[in-house]
Amino acid sequence: MNHENSHNLYDLALQYIPGGVNSPVRAFKSVGGDPLFIRSAEGAWVVDADGNRYVDYVGAFGPMILGHRHPQVIAALKDQLDQGLGYGASTEGEVKIAQKICELVPSIEQVRLVTSGTEATMSAIRLARGFTRRDKVVKFEGCYHGHVDGLLVKAGSGALTLGEPDSLGVPKAYTKLTHVLPFNDTDALEKFFNEHGDEVACIIVEPIAGNMNFVPPAPGFLQALREVCDRHDSLLIFDEVMTGFRVALGGAQAVHGIKPDLTTLGKVIGGGLPIGAFGGRREIMDCIAPNGPVYQAGTLSGSPLAVAAGLATLEAISAPGFHDELDRKAKNLLSGMSERAVAAGVPFTSNQMGGMFGIFFSTEEKVGHFDQVTACNMEHFRRFFHAMLDNGVYLAPSAFEAGFISAAHTEEEINTTLAAAERAFQTLAS
Repeated sequence: MNHENSHNLYDLALQYIPGGVNSPVRAFKSVGGDPLFIRSAEGAWVVDADGNRYVDYVGAFGPMILGHRHPQVIAALKDQLDQGLGYGASTEGEVKIAQKICELVPSIEQVRLVTSGTEATMSAIRLARGFTRRDKVVKFEGCYHGHVDGLLVKAGSGALTLGEPDSLGVPKAYTKLTHVLPFNDTDALEKFFNEHGDEVACIIVEPIAGNMNFVPPAPGFLQALREVCDRHDSLLIFDEVMTGFRVALGGAQAVHGIKPDLTTLGKVIGGGLPIGAFGGRREIMDCIAPNGPVYQAGTLSGSPLAVAAGLATLEAISAPGFHDELDRKAKNLLSGMSERAVAAGVPFTSNQMGGMFGIFFSTEEKVGHFDQVTACNMEHFRRFFHAMLDNGVYLAPSAFEAGFISAAHTEEEINTTLAAAERAFQTLAS
């Protein structure tokens, strides 16, 4: 494929944008080559600056659960554009989407809208500290919760892609209050809480890790989190920015039957526009200004456009059987890829739930721990990524990112992907 226009745009971007990208994960640093510049998208496809078409499994890293340019979402945006872009005042749309979120996620009794997932996690941590009057926070290795200073400790996603789990510019005093435990390790959790539990404000966790690729919780792990928080009067925060409405209509907490105290959301609830949210028990949310002493504010919070797109998306995905169909498509995709990997003699495994999945070049039967993720064959992923790209399939340019399938993916797109995968696995076997 010809990528001349993308290459030229990247050269120009390097002059004006650090690294030529506005988010590190867009760079091709871990896979090599120049990043694609996307010109347009529709349904399950994206088109780059050179006119090349790709079946898209990035989905803007999660929001495009309906596919690109879904008619219902576009119509909602056009209606709102006729009314204005923003007012710095409350709107009916904010009330409607808050009500919808509370209906779909039973653990959320009240919700506050913000403008990004990072802002949501930052605010939820501040709220948890204010509510408990404690300072210490527990997170897990390989889980990423946005570029919050106090949480950039052995993070996943973009930070892992760059090979720098910690970031310069973050004072040690910030991360001193953050304690990192191994994901899916109940023994380490119990040991830490036996020693420090009464000092912990909260645990924050991706209930299904989506930023060290896609790693589900081990049986009993989430229940153990709930139990230690109850025992020590700490709050449990589920970061469902990625998994919320993606793996199931009620998120990962609905799948696993665990009720967190606070939940952070993003991506799907904006339908592709910038948004975030955090919510939970009413008594906790009452501590947020203007009701309480924990301050949080945002000029563009509850953007009318983001709310319109998000509400249209939530209404569409609430249709009976929507997530069952996503799950069926993803299973077909991954079983087909596994068959072709076996035929080519390439070690390969996968994880999946709903419309979210992860692929791993690993000899392990299942990948469930951070160490297993980092032990995967990164060279195989790099070669596979480029082979898929050359054959018209766009995956995230990092072995540490989950994949996303949408309602717009049909059997045709899945068959196209499997044909590309067969050729890609053969290049690894040769």
